[in-house]
Amino acid sequence: MNILAIIPARGGSKGIPGKNTKLLGDKPLIAYSIEAALASKHIHSTIVSTDDETIAAIAKQFGADVPFVRPSELATDSARSVDVVLHAIDFVAAQGKHFDAICLLQPTTPFRAQGFIDTCIRSFIKQQVDSLVSVQAVPHEYNPHWIFEPDTNGHLHIATGEESIIPRRQELPKAYIRDGSVYITKVDVLTNQHSLYGKTIGYIESDAAYHVNIDTPEDWALAETFIAHRK
Repeated sequence: MNILAIIPARGGSKGIPGKNTKLLGDKPLIAYSIEAALASKHIHSTIVSTDDETIAAIAKQFGADVPFVRPSELATDSARSVDVVLHAIDFVAAQGKHFDAICLLQPTTPFRAQGFIDTCIRSFIKQQVDSLVSVQAVPHEYNPHWIFEPDTNGHLHIATGEESIIPRRQELPKAYIRDGSVYITKVDVLTNQHSLYGKTIGYIESDAAYHVNIDTPEDWALAETFIAHRK
């Protein structure tokens, strides 16, 4: 299977200005995802989609391709990830390069266990699903079967629609959240359904010890702590 890694990195970050180029440890934030993609045995090409010249220069320095400048309308807070991915697919297709699937790697989740991307890709191929996402388990106290939603009368109802609540945590079904580390999707699903997920979604639970999703200065401090402990 021919797989394209896409690393989206726009210049206009508000929570942490310039975060994609900011040094985390001894290298820019975006470098972690680039190096992870290049280390994969199953990814055939790695590109960075950016609107920022500095990000582009750093991406090239660390070995990624930057074949285009992302249009300004796809570099806003409201731009959808699927549209950014479709733009990249259309651009490389116009160059005569065609892929079976894409692997979306977000720079804001910089830490992935060695070989994790390839584990995800192998599982994606084996399961024959439309997409695969990396996940983290939801703690039982936040399980959707124990979450209530208010109605228009101000009364609470179980969010899952059940009439009675599950009494014991041991009886709760497993629940997961996307952790943002790895997304894999078939190209034909993206182009035909305009979806990162499609109709069948596989998953791999990632190692919680590596999970940091950087959106705030507090998240950045946590990432720095992770690096310090690894050293």
